[in-house]
Amino acid sequence: MSSTELARLDAIAQAELVRRGEVTPLELVDAAIERIEKLNPELNAVITPLYEKARAAARHPNLPQGPFRGVPFLVKDAVCHTAGDPYHCGMRFLRDLGWVEQEDTYLAGRFRTAGFVFVGKSNTPELAFSPTTEPLAYGPTRNPWDPRRSPSGSSGGSAAAVASGMVAVAHGNDMGGSIRMPASACGLVGLKPTRARTTLGPQLGEFWWELTHEHVLTRSVRDSAAVLDAISGPAVGDPYSAPPPERPFLDEVGRPPGSLRIGLCTRVPGTGDEPHPDCRAAAENAAHLLEDLGHAVEPSGPMVLERAEDFAGAGLVMMVSIARELDRWSARTGRTIGQHDVEPTNWWAAQIGRAVSAPQYVEATEQLHRAARALAAWWEEGFDVLVTPMLSQPPPLLGPLGPEGGDPAQVLARWGAFAPYAIPFNVSGQPAISLPLYWNDDGLPIGVQLVAAYGREDVLIQLASQLEAALPWRDRLPPLHCG
Repeated sequence: MSSTELARLDAIAQAELVRRGEVTPLELVDAAIERIEKLNPELNAVITPLYEKARAAARHPNLPQGPFRGVPFLVKDAVCHTAGDPYHCGMRFLRDLGWVEQEDTYLAGRFRTAGFVFVGKSNTPELAFSPTTEPLAYGPTRNPWDPRRSPSGSSGGSAAAVASGMVAVAHGNDMGGSIRMPASACGLVGLKPTRARTTLGPQLGEFWWELTHEHVLTRSVRDSAAVLDAISGPAVGDPYSAPPPERPFLDEVGRPPGSLRIGLCTRVPGTGDEPHPDCRAAAENAAHLLEDLGHAVEPSGPMVLERAEDFAGAGLVMMVSIARELDRWSARTGRTIGQHDVEPTNWWAAQIGRAVSAPQYVEATEQLHRAARALAAWWEEGFDVLVTPMLSQPPPLLGPLGPEGGDPAQVLARWGAFAPYAIPFNVSGQPAISLPLYWNDDGLPIGVQLVAAYGREDVLIQLASQLEAALPWRDRLPPLHCG
């Protein structure tokens, strides 16, 4: 089977070829390397090739017999680090030091146990703190649907790689939409699991307070479900864990969800305005499709989404976390990080974070917990799923959201206007998924967000697979695609 034919297969299909003996892990890896080398010069999705290590792992007789044995995989260069590999978090400071991590995170170990073969590290903004992937350390990643545009962020390198067919699946993390937003901008499936569904160990119990969620970007719902089966569950010493699922997540794919009560909310959280017409149309079209599938859809959403002040603490938590990251890396490297070592937006955010007192920080987290309770109350009223746009605008042009976009305060304001639908569900920890259900007249993907109650990925996977069957997207490929 040719490399271009393999590029059209999802990860489950690739793994099945290995199980049947039709291809070897090394053949899958070599084909992925060929595709990366073909398109990466234009897209800049992969910043650290790990080709020889990948080939050695694919040849090794002890390659784990997991569900994805031999499937090529990219690891985002933030939060989840891999033993013996460069780890730079989008920072020129760490790149110039040649920083290498000496151990796997628990999550990286689970990816390996699942049988994935790491072929490289994907691009990410500095400290993963941006809705666009344009780090000064490595340059911008480009969207395969239109290379003038951003793939969003912060998992933009992973999203561009999956959308273009370099790999079928890639790691991402979501602190404020960083899986779901790139999925929307690149026409992919992006599931943010329930908080603590996956582990952040061994070094961390939480990251950026409770906002961080780890998973992957995929082209099929079944891949997303199957990977979650492979990596979910608490590790020893985790501070808390998600409710265990009733059955494997993969078993939810194709399982009838029944007739669900679904709320549709297109208003921009915190403002009450409507998003770009394309983004509103995407959510409304999804609502009509859901009605056709037998679900009850009504205009409704949590009232707390209309109150911007209830979620203001999330920005404060992020800025304190950026300050902490600079201190952490100064301590780990033995070198004090100064203003010229950091992009302007991150330095500006860190200075605000340093001015926050400990009581102010605790007050902010208390307010966020109250907001989370107010969000959850809407599901207690009898709703099963909330449908919203994923982004307020179509995929943006590179530049205005990036580190050279001007005054840092203005750049951060643009971030908030671009991605208002994501952060509330990082605060609440609820599972949320972006699905590629709409393309605008310019041929750009516009994602739709579905949100379920805490711990109910099963509902999202059932509904997402139903939508995938009703409006399949697997044959919609971007202009820049390996297949």
